[in-house]
This record gives sequence, C-alpha cells and structure tokens, in this order.
Amino acid sequence: MRPLENIKILDLSRVYAAPAGTMILADLGAEVIRIEHPNGSDSMRDWGPFINGESTYYISANRNKKSIILNLKEESDKEVLLDLVKESDVIIDNFKTGDMKKMGLDYENLKQINPCIIQCSVTGFGQTGPLANEPGFDPVIQAMSGLMDVTGHPDGEATKVGVPIADILTSHYVVIGILSALRMRDLTGRGQFIDLALLDVQMSSLANISSAYLNTGFESSRLGNKHNNVAPYQVFECADGPLMFCVGTEDQFRKFCEMVNRREWTLDERFKTNTLRKQNEPVLTAFISEITKTKTRDEWIELLQQFKIPGGRVNTVAEAFQQPQVIARNLIGEMDHPVYGTVKFVKNPLQYSELNISYDSGPPLLGEHTDEILKMNKS
Repeated sequence: MRPLENIKILDLSRVYAAPAGTMILADLGAEVIRIEHPNGSDSMRDWGPFINGESTYYISANRNKKSIILNLKEESDKEVLLDLVKESDVIIDNFKTGDMKKMGLDYENLKQINPCIIQCSVTGFGQTGPLANEPGFDPVIQAMSGLMDVTGHPDGEATKVGVPIADILTSHYVVIGILSALRMRDLTGRGQFIDLALLDVQMSSLANISSAYLNTGFESSRLGNKHNNVAPYQVFECADGPLMFCVGTEDQFRKFCEMVNRREWTLDERFKTNTLRKQNEPVLTAFISEITKTKTRDEWIELLQQFKIPGGRVNTVAEAFQQPQVIARNLIGEMDHPVYGTVKFVKNPLQYSELNISYDSGPPLLGEHTDEILKMNKS
C-alpha cells in the first residue's frame, strides 16, 4: 500500500518545476496522467543529451507517469479532459496566467464540474501583480530574486546556481501545497486553488540573507565559497585539491585549532569569537591556507572525522556518484523501458520504515497511454 494510491492527478505542466513535483507524488502512489499536445508541448523532450532518442532532462522529472494526447483547442478533446476532471483529485498546470481561463479551464469553471478538485497553477510570477502575465524561467527568477547577486566570487560576475534551483524548490512546494490541500479537503470536503509562483518561492528561500536585510538592512555580498556569517567556513586548497571546511561553532573552532596544532589561536584577541573571526577573516584564512596545503584531502578528512569537524571533498559529478556513502545508500535506480532501454536515475530520497517507494514505469512516450485511459474513461 502507498499513501497516495487512490489519488488521481491530471498534469498539464511542462519543463521542470511542476513535472518534478508530480513525479514525487507519483513515487508516493498517485496516478499521474500527463496531458500533452499531439505535437508534443514539452520542450524538455528536445533537450539533450539523449538516451536512445529520449532526453535525459525529460527522464529526470517524469517517471511513474502516464501520457495521453489531447488538443485542448479542440472542443471534443476539451470535453475528454473535463470528463477526466470529474473523477480526478488534482489538476496542475504551468500555463501563463490567464491561459487556463481563456480555455474555460480555470478553477471557477472546474469546481462547478467537481467541487472537490484541487487546482495548482505554477507560474513565474503568480496570478496577481504587474508581472502576472509575463513568462518566468529559472535563470530569470534567480536573477530577479537576488540569488545571483550573492552567488559567485567577489571579483566575478553574479552567477546562477549550477542546477535550476528555483524550479527544484518550486517542485517541492508543489508537493507540499497539494498534500496540504488534500488534507484540508479531508476536513472540509472542498477543493481549492493553489497559486504558486517561482519568484515567491525563491524569495522565501533566501533564508538568512533575507532575514539579515529585512531586520538590519544588511545586504549580503558575493563571497565565493565563504560564509556570510561564519568563519572559517570555506574551501581550502590541500596538497592534492580543494576541500570544504565548515567550522560552525565555538567548540568546533577549539577542536580545529587543536587539529592544526595552533591552540594559541583560541587565545588570540582576533579569533576569540566567531564575530571577531569574521572581522579578521583575511588574516585567519591566510594562516589556515598555509597549513592545509601540507596534507592531502584524505589526510585532512581522517583528521576532520577524528575531531568531529564537518568537511568534505569538492567532487566532480562523477566522483560524487562514486562515493562509498552514495553507494551504501543505494541511491541509484534502474528501470527497463521497451524503447529507451535501461534508464538510470537518482531515487526518491525519502526512506520510510513502513513504506517502500516503487518505481513501476519509466517516463512515458508521448501519448503512450491515450487508448488505455480513454477506454477506461468511457467504461
């Protein structure tokens, strides 16, 4: 038994943020049906690299789903969708604000057909405000939210995160929002509309940076791999490459000084507290840099583990997947697909004591389940 196995979700979304969210819900047992245009409406299918003709980008957000073809500009196909709405729990889209209403598929219309339906609309800027009708892509959101301005090296340009982080975070809020709305429906018997904007999500995820600005007016700046508030907390070069050191507490700093044979630093007026260390960070960093170069990363990791100080290699993606810890956690899954062949993927990170998440089907071909679903819908 899986927690969402009686939940049916109609997924009209494209690209990453919303599809990645519905994939998590599918992992938890929901029946997720992708509604796609006959010509293919998801540009993610066209983004390489490819495995046997299928986009690895598309694969990353669409396992455990079904796909049917409907042209929602045709009244007959729209009627098919509305019939599916009658027996569904959730409908999700990421059309531009106002497009669903133009098609007669906005929440006000859908709830007349199914008062229990939950609709989640994911857009760049939300359903209100001066930018409501504008498209919003992940890098644009990273730029507008201030995230890029605090990412990168001090003497370099503002830099986006190496993954579509605004989309990824939004996919998690898709799950949180839908699960919360389902629970509320259990209590009230009514569905509702969820207005979810990428910009809102990314702004809310500025965490300590937003708190510092809102409460003190302090504007964080780009610090490379250093921390805005803590020192020493950065990448240092070792004899054979870079290593991340995170000395986050006073006790850890004391242990760090012991580890590098510099106990006198704990008595140095420049380094006695984290605030002082941050004020004198250039001096402290220069001292530490000379020491870290004297040992290899493996030698330092052994010492870090001995002294219970957080630290880790700066890995390439290939090195990350080859780590014994990743292998021990059994994070890499495989699925067979009649067209794609063997598809590898990173498993859902949720590990339950009473639930085994299953991976029943690979990402669907365009319209792969059209006949199956329409037959069931007619019967």
